[in-house]
Amino acid sequence: MNKAEIYEFLKSNDIWHDITEHAAVYHMSDLSETALPFPQSDAKNLFVRDDKRRNYYLITVMGDKRVNLKQFRQKNGTRPLSFASEHELMDLMGLIPGAVTPFGILNDTECRIQCFLDASFLNAPGLIGVHPNDNTATVYLKTTDLIHILREHGNSVHIIQIE
Repeated sequence: MNKAEIYEFLKSNDIWHDITEHAAVYHMSDLSETALPFPQSDAKNLFVRDDKRRNYYLITVMGDKRVNLKQFRQKNGTRPLSFASEHELMDLMGLIPGAVTPFGILNDTECRIQCFLDASFLNAPGLIGVHPNDNTATVYLKTTDLIHILREHGNSVHIIQIE
């Protein structure tokens, strides 16, 4: 799914969302220059894989949090982790670096990617801001709707506390 298809999917499924178009964003620091309606709900996404290239994980956290992959591994019982390659990102999610988003999971036809979502997104206001498979916009939607969309697609979604 591309950006237009994500917008159409949300509209046709009557899912509340708010779209902000902006210049291309490659890092969270780039967002500081953009006026966003719900900046406290912006997500940072890490696409990682295990050392055997068998398991792929999308870790989605609040934009101001850092993820310690060693701690993540210990808490979640994974093999050693490293960032997935550009090729793996394109092959599994159809995305380029800088555009990583949970919506990319909708392009995972084999449902190989497990999503680990920071439980903080469920706190008030319960929104999450993610790219629509393109880093020139941010889409805000209810976190529970995003979880439902990903699970309905067939991927596992784990809600975890990330400090």
